This record gives sequence, C-alpha cells and structure tokens, in this order.
Amino acid sequence: MYLTLDHLTKKFPARGTAGEVSAVDDVSLSIEKGQFVTLLGPSGCGKTTTLRLIAGFEFPTSGVIELDKQRLENVPPNRRDMAMVFQSYAIFPHLNVFENIAYGLKIKKLSTTEIKKRIDEVMKLTQLTGLENRAPNQLSGGQQQRVALARALVVEPKVLLFDEPLSNLDAKLREEMRFEIRDLQKRLGITAIYVTHAQEEALVMSDLIAIMNNGKLAQLGSPEEIYERPRSRFVADFIGLSDFIPAQVESMDDRTTRITAANCVFTVPASQEVAVGQSLLLHIRPYDIKFVTEQSDQNVLNGTIKQATYLGNIMDYRVAIQHGVDVRVQSDTFQRYKAGDYIQLYFPPERCHLIPED
Repeated sequence: MYLTLDHLTKKFPARGTAGEVSAVDDVSLSIEKGQFVTLLGPSGCGKTTTLRLIAGFEFPTSGVIELDKQRLENVPPNRRDMAMVFQSYAIFPHLNVFENIAYGLKIKKLSTTEIKKRIDEVMKLTQLTGLENRAPNQLSGGQQQRVALARALVVEPKVLLFDEPLSNLDAKLREEMRFEIRDLQKRLGITAIYVTHAQEEALVMSDLIAIMNNGKLAQLGSPEEIYERPRSRFVADFIGLSDFIPAQVESMDDRTTRITAANCVFTVPASQEVAVGQSLLLHIRPYDIKFVTEQSDQNVLNGTIKQATYLGNIMDYRVAIQHGVDVRVQSDTFQRYKAGDYIQLYFPPERCHLIPED
C-alpha cells in the first residue's frame, strides 16, 4: 500500500479533569496510490485530527504512519511531501494570485523559469489563467478556492489533503467544485484524502469512504458499499435517510432469513452474520418502501399517516405502524395520502437488510 495508518492513536489531556481523551482511537487504514479517500463523520468524530496526524500538524501518541515505505510519525510537516487545502483557503491577502501560488516553490528555491512554467500549467488546470495579478479580495469564493488548490498542486505533492475545503461556498458552487476537484484528481492520478461531514460530497467524490465515530473507524468501503450495506445503525443513520424496526430472527436457510418485526413476518435475503433468536434491526431506506392495495402475508405492515409533506418531486410521509414504531416513507406525487389515512406498506425483500443494534 502507498499510505498506511497502523493502529494510529492520538490522546489529549482531558479538560478540567485528570486523564486523557482519545481523539483518534486505534485507527488502521490502507490507501493505494491514486485513490481518493474521504474521512466522513459528525463533528468531533476524529476525522480532522486524523488528517492533521497525516499532515504532521499533530504527532501520534502511538501507531505508525507510512508513506511510500517511509515512516512519518516523527517527520515534520515540511518534509512529508504533502500539501493541504484548508477550509479557510489560507490565501495570503498581501500577495496576488501568482505570488500566492508561487509561495511554496520559492521556499523550495526553484529557478524563476521553473516556477513560471509550473504556475502556467497549474493555472491552466485550475481555470485561473488571466487572473495572475488579481488580489485575493478581487476574487470570488470559487476563484479563491481554486487558488488554494493550485498552490497545493504546484508543489507536486505525493498526497493532497483537503480539510472541508468547500464548506464556505454556496450550494451551487459547492456542487460544481466537487466535480472539478474529483476530475482534476483523476487526471493527475494524485492520492487524495478529503475530510467532510457532508454525505453527498463523500458519495460523489470518493473511491473509498472511511466513516468515523468517537475516534474510531466505524466502516471502510466504496460509496456503494457504505450506502447499500452499512454494518451498524450509526453508519446507516449517518449516510442517507434510514428506517429501523426492531426485529428477531425466527428461521433461516441458504437463500432467505425469516424474521418478525412489528408482530409481522418478513422474509429478507440470507445473512451469514445472524443467528436464530437474535434481536437486531430491520433496515430499509424510506424511498424503498412501497404503498400497496393488495393484502399480503409477508413483508407488509399496516399503518396510519401521521404527517404528509410535499417536497416538489416527492411526498414525504411519517407513518405510525404497530407497537409505537414510526417509519418515514418517500414516494412520487402521483398518488397522495393525507394525515389520518389508513395504509399498507410493502418492504421489498431485496431492499431490506439486517444490522446489529449499536
């Protein structure tokens, strides 16, 4: 592997009390050259501290960081062959665009000719050509972000680090920049580690997503794996909308697992990770649940509409089912229901899966 974190741990003194707090707790992660990996999780989960450990802005309490077969735990940031794009852009206000981008190259003491050549290339890549003499306060938010990106790319780092770089942009520009950054990373083949708490960003941009919670790595996988096959309630609930119904395994064979949920029988795909009698959660996405008019013995629950919300292309329903459980259902606007309507919900077996209770 190109970049490896092996049992990485970072502890800080606890505020106001004795002892320590683990901001990063025994995290192991392997990244191949050229991959785009996103560290995703809520505030305080350890993702930014992990990025700072990789960058060298923090030093680990224990564990190993290895890049291209070189140990980095005690190597200072300026010798790690990495570059970071910050949330605040960190552009020098007293320097113009050209001078901002050239800053790292001048520190490396490259020749004037080489600096000019590299900056011309990177400005073309980041669509900044013609803005060389602009001051930072003459640039839009998107242009400032491109300057920060160009300054990181021009030093030709082995790893490019992003600390929530799009959080200060408006929604439309943020969406455009996602695709620009991902396209640029693919064309250059550069290894990238990206920190965000925005699920959509992670799904759109990543080869791998590392979900973090309380300093630990909760799940690592492709965007499809993380979204379609979450391994815990935390992961399922954090990325995308989810419904959970307490369930118990009744029987199983090579093809299917039979469970009871809300006092009804469900058939779901077979799972090797459950056992007869086990209590767990039936997980399904709100838009996978269907309204039905025909009675069925399995995978159907009776319910009452508690709330109906019009969202333009879809209707969003809160539905009360048996045993005081509520589920959220999303459907197109062709057939509408109102609060108080009695309905039946069908849970397609192929869209249901079982996860342990956290």
